[in-house]
Formats: sequence, C-alpha cells, structure tokens
Amino acid sequence: MAKLDGVLNFTDLVLRAEAMQRVVGLARRAAASTIPVLIEGESGVGKELIARAIQGESERAGKPFVIVNCGAIPDKLVESILFGHEKGSFTGAIDKRIGKFQEADGGTLFLDEISELPLEAQVKLLRALHDGEIDPVGARRPIKVNFRLISATNRDMVQLVKEGTFRDDLYYRLNVFPIRVPPLRERPEDVPELARHFLARFATEEGRRLRSIGAEALELLTRCSWPGNVRQLENAIFRAVVLSDGEELTVNEFPQIAAQLGSARDVAPDAASAAASQPRPITLPPAPVMLGAERTVPQTVAVGNGGLGILAITPHGELRSLEAMEGDMIRLALGRSRGRAEAARSLGIGRSTLYRKMRELGLEGYPREPAVQDREQRNGSFAMPAQAVGGTAIPTTGRPDIAA
Repeated sequence: MAKLDGVLNFTDLVLRAEAMQRVVGLARRAAASTIPVLIEGESGVGKELIARAIQGESERAGKPFVIVNCGAIPDKLVESILFGHEKGSFTGAIDKRIGKFQEADGGTLFLDEISELPLEAQVKLLRALHDGEIDPVGARRPIKVNFRLISATNRDMVQLVKEGTFRDDLYYRLNVFPIRVPPLRERPEDVPELARHFLARFATEEGRRLRSIGAEALELLTRCSWPGNVRQLENAIFRAVVLSDGEELTVNEFPQIAAQLGSARDVAPDAASAAASQPRPITLPPAPVMLGAERTVPQTVAVGNGGLGILAITPHGELRSLEAMEGDMIRLALGRSRGRAEAARSLGIGRSTLYRKMRELGLEGYPREPAVQDREQRNGSFAMPAQAVGGTAIPTTGRPDIAA
C-alpha cells in the first residue's frame, strides 16, 4: 500500500500498440467523469499506471491517490485498514485510526486485487459506493467521504460471482466502466519502446554508459512471450544493465531469455560461444540428505567461476520473498554440512533458531547426523552421494522405489 500524488498523464506512458491506444482512449473518457472504473488484466501489465493516469488527467489531479492491495491485508484487519476504527473498539485498538477511504477524501482510492476482498468487507464497500458513507469500527455514526473509486483485478470476476466468493451486486457497481489491459504478448510493438525506456532509466540509476540495445537483442526480446508482462521485461533489462560491460546491450546479456526461446543460435551467430563461456554447473560435495523430498533441495544458480547463488527472481520476473530465499539458504547449508550444528555455525545462528526454522520449513529429521548416516550406509540404507543437476545437487539412488 502506498500514497502517491496523481501527477502521471497518459502522455507519460510508454506505448505504441494499437491495442494500448484503445485502452488510453477509454481511460481518457473515464478521466473526464467520476464513473467507477474496473481495470482488468494479468499481473504486471500496468494496471496501476493506467489508474494513476486517470487520476492525473481528472479534476482530482494533485489530490490524494491512495493505493490499497486487497490481497496483502490480513482478513482480520481489512475493515480497520479500509474504514478506520475508534480507540478501544477492539483489543489492541489503543489509538484512533483513519482508514484508507478517509485518506482518499477528495481524491482517488485505488483498490488493487479487488477480487481478494473478503465478503464481510464487500458489504461495507457496497454501502460506501451507494451512500458515500463509511462506518469506522466502533464509531457511533457514519462518516461522509468524497472519493473516486478505481479497482483492478487479474481474476475472472464473472467466475468468482458464480462461485459465490464475490457479491454480484458489488460486481455490477464496480464494473460500470471496464477497461481491459492486454498482456505484453498481445502487443509486441511495445516491447522495443519499453526496453529502451527501462535501459535509459537503469543506466542512469546504475551509472552505466549504456546508450542502446542491439538489433538482435531487440528481436530476441520482441519474440519472447513475457508471461510476467511489463514487470518481467523491466527486471530483465535491469539484470542486463548490471551484466553489461559495453555501451550496447546484446544477446549475451539475456542468456535466460535466449534459453527460454531455445533458439539463441538463430538470433545471433556468437550466441553459442557466449553460452559456452557461461559457468558450468557446480557439483556440491556429498552430504547427508533425505531422498524423495523436493522440499530439501534449494533453488540455486551457478554464478561466476565456481560460485553458487540463491535465486532472487522467479521465471516470471517477480521478486521472491525473503522467507523463500532464507529457506533455500537453510537447505543449502544443511546439504553442505555434516550435521545441524555445523549448518548453524555456517549460517551464523544458534542451533535452537535453526531447529525452529527447520520445523517451519518441514525439515525435521533432515539431515541425518553423521553417526546415523554411517549406520544407515552399513545397513544398506539409501543415503547416497549427490550429483550435479543444473546449479543444485540432487541425490542419486539405485533403488527404483525412491524418486530422487
């Protein structure tokens, strides 16, 4: 959630595709009124930017633009965060809280991922839209608010209404003026312009002397389907800027995209030699592991000459959570150590902390201590050395009933 000034205009948006021109045409009409707008589209297509541009070209420009990600609010706090609460209205309410509707008074409230709103909160939202009033938790009387509502979703709202997880009457109130933002794969004409825009931005931020993107690299980027949409493209350009040593981005700075397309040789003659120069997979030393359990294998990647890294970005271009990366660090330490005590020392944490985190990750009993492993090997158990697959170590086994 964030609070921003609505200063973005449609002329600030980077787009060229005809499909996006139609989106802008609809959004301009919406900006000229106070009609509720529902922006639909996949994650990462730029729904928030469209909402900010509507605000920036409306009579409410410069007024509060309040963003709420409905999917990121705990169910028990939804009403308090959206509508506010009075001091002492519930356990823990030590102060009065102004809700997001009141913060947006006079401006625009942008409810992102509106489909994730609980049914109880949907009732209150419906009243706020109908009467222009909200009921803070514990308040004696309703409060009048003047807000413009723009909502967004990446879900099929009609299907949610059929399933009973979203109120039909609220859906009809929100869906007065729907705008669908097409995914990036349906508007490849926008990819070169967006790539150049991100290049200029990240080159400035990172202090690099990059001036352009090569024609072959642009062709590669245009051919990609971009399941993570504009957000994925943005992260790919950021990574390429960091990797580059020259003044122009080439195919060599996009090895993951080339690998996904499976045709790097067709795009650039030197792509094969570039791929050959990439670091080879690392073989981790044999370590006590529990076979047949994917949860014990960390997501790692080869880095540099003999280095090993934890993945920070998903294949869709989204950042992984700190919790997920911490889990991979723990799995990696356990796989490279001879017992939990050594793993705890390598991580710089106490054994009790490591045991607690292992319980949270479902890693009880992993790895077996050296003495236990020795007994199992003597008894013909299936504790085996590891072999390299990609950037991670996967245990080998000769037993057909054990899935490695």
